[in-house]
Amino acid sequence: MIGNLPKPITKERIVEYEKNGVVCVRGQFNRDWTSRMLAAGVRHMDTPSGNRRVQDDDQGSGRFVTGTHMSRYNEEFMDFALNSPAAHIAAKMMRLDQVRFFYDQLFIKEPGTQAPTAWHHDLPFWPFDGNHIASVWIACTPVSTETSGLVYVAGSHKWKKMYRPVPAVPIEDFMSEEVKKFEECPMFHKEFNNPEYKFLSWEMEVGDALVHHPLTVHGSGKNSSGSQRRVALSLRYFGGDAVWHGPRTRFAVPGTEDESIFERGKMPINDEIFPIVTETH
Repeated sequence: MIGNLPKPITKERIVEYEKNGVVCVRGQFNRDWTSRMLAAGVRHMDTPSGNRRVQDDDQGSGRFVTGTHMSRYNEEFMDFALNSPAAHIAAKMMRLDQVRFFYDQLFIKEPGTQAPTAWHHDLPFWPFDGNHIASVWIACTPVSTETSGLVYVAGSHKWKKMYRPVPAVPIEDFMSEEVKKFEECPMFHKEFNNPEYKFLSWEMEVGDALVHHPLTVHGSGKNSSGSQRRVALSLRYFGGDAVWHGPRTRFAVPGTEDESIFERGKMPINDEIFPIVTETH
């Protein structure tokens, strides 16, 4: 069990999360945590822990580097997943007494990177069903619109839509036949002036975090800064009504490659693969 949060999560913030599908929490991660994760993330660019994918700009010197499952191979990332405030924040937002760690993901956009992060939501990528899966996206560097800050479509988690999951860095034969049939996610940046939609984004300092629902649609633009690298680490946790669906894509947490490891429609209970992180009282 982890200790109390540096700053309490109020009922108003929980209601905001439930209404919009995303909320920004400020200053929950101190400099010790963020400095360690920034250094670990930068090392991952050249000496990866877990999966690393790199998308180079067709023109210019920009690079978009992603990492997945670093914690399964690197104790620094696992320590952060299990002992930082992230799990406690996720549990509070989902009104749960207990959550399990799902996986971690790293996003690094070098200065001048032209590649956007396409509009998407997360659940179609994953072998889960349910609402009680939360992503805690932590800023390890300052984040702004200029440096490819995330933009969310408020309330989109209530649409009961599943858009086709297209990975940020292309992967061959990524989608199952099931998700190939899903409709493409609209290009919502063309709708910024449409009053039917409400878009949310935040200027973030190091140690701030976004918490979002697995069906909240989001994306980001290029990193147009000439000097500021954007580094963010996302931790995913589940509990409550989350159950196993089975693979929709080639995404798999290490140890779950056997499709029959868990029963469809039931929570995947395995303390080694999905450890219990926190119990709140």
